Amino acid sequence: MGATIRDVARLAGVSASTVSRALSLPEMVNAATRARVAAAVEQLGYAPNRAARGLITGRTGTIGLVVPDLANPFFAGIAKGVQARARRHDVAVFVADTDEDPTTESGLIRALSKQVDGVVLCSPRGSDDELAAIAQDTTVVLVNRAAAGLPGINYDNEDGMRQAVAHLVALGHRRIAWVGGPASSWSTQHRGVGLRNAVQALHVELAPVGNFAPTYEGGMAAADQVVATGATAVITYNDLVAIGLLARLHGRGVSVPGDLSVVGVDDIAMSRMARPALTTVRMPKQEAGLLAVELLLSLLDDPEAATTTHGDLHGELIVRDSTGPAPQQ
Repeated sequence: MGATIRDVARLAGVSASTVSRALSLPEMVNAATRARVAAAVEQLGYAPNRAARGLITGRTGTIGLVVPDLANPFFAGIAKGVQARARRHDVAVFVADTDEDPTTESGLIRALSKQVDGVVLCSPRGSDDELAAIAQDTTVVLVNRAAAGLPGINYDNEDGMRQAVAHLVALGHRRIAWVGGPASSWSTQHRGVGLRNAVQALHVELAPVGNFAPTYEGGMAAADQVVATGATAVITYNDLVAIGLLARLHGRGVSVPGDLSVVGVDDIAMSRMARPALTTVRMPKQEAGLLAVELLLSLLDDPEAATTTHGDLHGELIVRDSTGPAPQQ
């Protein structure tokens, strides 16, 4: 049986209530007493019960993580970062999946927020007004989404697109197709802006194909339309779409990269296993999860600590086998 708070109190020569204050409200206990309690805690290996701590601090010791689709390895990568940093702080994580359905997102977040101290919202599909209303009820941190007045961790999507376009232009491509993700996705909008700016600056043509589900099946559905554009290269919303595209192109006998170069975004593990291996813009997924938890916990400790975004995380172009010189016309 593990040590109890009374065991710590006995060894430190103080009352159990003093031990509680030293652990939860250390500023109310003098330095010498705090030192004795800390030494006793370390010697006995005492770990306060999370529920008991909640009675003292008014906090549950849990946070929520809401993602659009846990089956998407991009969000699984962020979840790993969230779990790793939460574990370091002895905080539990409840995970909820909205199944890419913006109509149920708000209700799911509100239900979860009643059980946790705060929520990390990853790529939420709701409007800025809906997110602001949620933030009135609970502490939130956004990941891969910016909304006025709300703290968050973002990616520099526009720079990632600039890198992808510059790579393709250097290979001689002059007409580049774009397969977008969900129309409600903040990433779709900002990657689209980045692409338009990049092709304009580099004097090449962009051929938008439309908005598709951010899945393997979405890529399969987009492939025929990509071929019909006459583009010699395509950039897709994410790697899952790119991998679905590769499969359909292979079925049609379209050579990659001989006839068409393909670039994805995210650098999920499957992008290295695809055939051909996928050129992609790597987004730092676990780092985003780590930073989101740190930002959320700092806000819970001090609500005025941060009211703006933490800053942009930069992507990195990873060149593999799915891109090559533009075919000779």
